[in-house]
Order: sequence, then structure tokens, then C-alpha cells
Amino acid sequence: MNKRLKNRNLYISVLAKFILSHLFSLGWLFFSIWISQRWIMELGQIVSIPAAILIIAGIAYIPGYMNSFLVSSLLLDRQPPFKHQYPANDITVLITAHNEEKGIRDTLRQISCQDYEGSIHVLLVDNHSTDRTVQAAQDAAKEFGLSLQIIPEWNKGKHHALNKGLKYVKTPYMVTLDADTLLHKTALRFIVSRMLSAPKEVCAVAGTVLVRNSRDNMLSKLQEWDYFLAISSVKRLQGLYQQTLVAQGAFSLYKTEVVKEIGGWPDVIGEDIVLTWKCLKAGYKVYFEPLAVAFTTVPVSLDHFAKQRSRWARGMIEGLKTVKPWQQPNVFAKFLTGINFVMPFIDVSYTFFWIPGLILCFFGVFWIVGPLTLLVLPITLLSYFVLYQFQKNVFKSLGLRIRKNKLGFVLFVLGYQMLTSPIAVWGYLQEAFQLKRVWK
Repeated sequence: MNKRLKNRNLYISVLAKFILSHLFSLGWLFFSIWISQRWIMELGQIVSIPAAILIIAGIAYIPGYMNSFLVSSLLLDRQPPFKHQYPANDITVLITAHNEEKGIRDTLRQISCQDYEGSIHVLLVDNHSTDRTVQAAQDAAKEFGLSLQIIPEWNKGKHHALNKGLKYVKTPYMVTLDADTLLHKTALRFIVSRMLSAPKEVCAVAGTVLVRNSRDNMLSKLQEWDYFLAISSVKRLQGLYQQTLVAQGAFSLYKTEVVKEIGGWPDVIGEDIVLTWKCLKAGYKVYFEPLAVAFTTVPVSLDHFAKQRSRWARGMIEGLKTVKPWQQPNVFAKFLTGINFVMPFIDVSYTFFWIPGLILCFFGVFWIVGPLTLLVLPITLLSYFVLYQFQKNVFKSLGLRIRKNKLGFVLFVLGYQMLTSPIAVWGYLQEAFQLKRVWK
């Protein structure tokens, strides 16, 4: 009895965590402003005081605030236990495929290896493939004993394929899965368990997506840490506040009736982003499950990487245009979607201030980048350390090992933002000028 009361006294509400994290972040912000006064004055002599404050805000103040909010929130995070650890609900796995002959067999094999006790029906929507995707899928389904239904969709575009498949989903829950994504053997069990353990207003659960081809080259090694630390940390933060902003199409679980109620996937380049935000606007909640792990293939060429990340940036702007943060009914959703308003400012600041400032720094000119800019580094490293511990426990629970990728981590911390920010800026410009959409 005393132990139960003690645990109850330690409970901190989600709202209290939100307030405490902001208080910590404000403290860090005020400290940063106080210690950077000399930096403001010196840079102000060159570009004016207002311009100096604007530049420093973009490369130090705002990123520092966001990182400190992330760290404090993660330290307060306590994932609730599963109420149903071995669900047996019938589910549908919805896969859209365009010329996925090489990888579809492995994807279907991993579905067949699931330790899930319920019935799994696979819907494969063939989106105008010109290779042997359909035949390869049929052969794999026969080999692995899968329930597979193949549906053709001749209108090109992922949203067309997803909405076509949605019409054929008969189960209350459905999982969307990319055709090149491999599920860990417990992935479906954990993602469905989280849904069944969640409040009734939760309509989707985003799974954890990690990199499967990190050994290909240095670009994939960088992305391994991005998915493992940065993306997972943001999703864990959003999941803490029950407002995960992207139930990504690569691997997420949805309540079928809610997706149909919302109108399915919209005709935008970031269809999963906009769908999730529309769910939040309708009053639903979206969770994140760290233990539901899948592995995806990431771009190994800079051209492919740039197209993918500019598409993500463009999708974020589409989300802001479709559902304004102030239209969200939940205060947590208002704040978390509102953060996306400052992301273009941060990316522009890194692209046009930080990178030129770093080049000047190498020549002994410390106008923008200097010793004080290192203030952002400790809070960044702390956030990565905190999440690394979370992820380490996740991997241990799943019987996985973290790959040794030390050089990739160093380059990720020191230079990854300088790679992604210019690409994001290009994505914002694409959306601003309504340039042609490019998926691959």
C-alpha cells in the first residue's frame, strides 16, 4: 500500500511536464542571452544590433531553446505500460508499390515472421509498376503462406494508391508500410498493443523507423544517426504530449474508420503529414511506440537524398497551409505544430549565416561563428545522450545491437545540419513557387 502511494505521488501530469520543460528552456534561453551580450555588440557593429540579434536567434537562441525543451521533456518521459501485450485483433497491412520487384519479397517475408497472434491480411496496391513487382509479390505470398490481395491503381501518385487500398480494408485497424521497409518480428505486436492500451481518442500510432542500409556509404551512416537519435527523439517528445505530428507512411497503425472519416490521404507531396494534422484537428490523438521497430532503405546518393529531404520540408509547409496551428483544439498540438513556423527561419539562418560564418571562422574572422556558438553544443550532446540511453534500452529489449558508427556520429553532430538546412530551404522555395512535385 505504501509503495503504491509512493508511486502515485511521483506521478507528473502531461501538462505539468509541459510547463516544467518550458521553464527549464526559458532558463537556458535567458542564460544564453546574458552570456552572449558581447557577441551581440561585436556583431552589431558590423550588421547593426537588430540584425545581430536576428542572426544569433536563428543559429543559437531558438535552437538552444528547442533542444533544452527536448532534453527536459525526455527526462520526464515515462512510457505507460501495455495493457494488452499479445493482441489478436485482425489487421490489414497496406503496401503501395511502384517498381519494387527487388525488395518486395523481403518485405513480405518479414510480415510472415511476425509473432502477432491475430490474422494479418496484406493489401498490395500496384501503382503502375513496369517491372515484375506483382509476380514477385505473388510468389513470395505463396512461399510464406501470406494472405495477399493485389489491387491495381493506374493513377500515379502515392495518395491515389493509398486511397484505392483504403476502399478494400475491412479490418478496424490497418498498418501502412513502405514496400522497402522490413519489420522487426515484434513490430506489429507492439504497435497494436500500444493502440489497444491507449485512450479511445487515439486514432494512430507511429512506429519507429530506423536505417537498414547504414553500411552502404558515409551518407547512409549519417542518416543512421539521424533516424536513431534526432527523428526518434522528436517523435518521442511529441508522443509524450500525445500529439505525434507525423504518423509516417513508412510504418504506422491507423484506425480505419477515422482515416475514412477524415477523407483519406490528400493530394499533396506530404500526404502522411497532412493526414496526421487533420486527425489532430478533428480532436484525435496520435501516439508513438518506440518498441515497434522497422528498418527502411535510405538514399545513398546526394541527389536522391536532396529530393527526399526537400520533399519533407515541402510537406511541412503543406501541413501548415492546410491546418493552421491555432486551429488545433489541443494546446500541445498548437505548440508542436507552431514550432514548424520557425523551422524555415532556422534553416535559412544555418544556410545563409552559420555556413558563411563557419568559413570565415577558418580564416580567423569570428563575426558569426566563434567560441560562444559552442553554447549550443552541450545541450545538443545532452539530448543525444539522453535519447541514446532510451534507444539502448529499446534495442536491448528487442535483442538488437547498436552498430559501431563513431565517425558517422562525429560528422552527424558537427556537419549534418549544414547538409540538410540548404536542402530544406530549397524545399520551401519549391512550395513557394509551386514547382513540379518530385517523389524520387
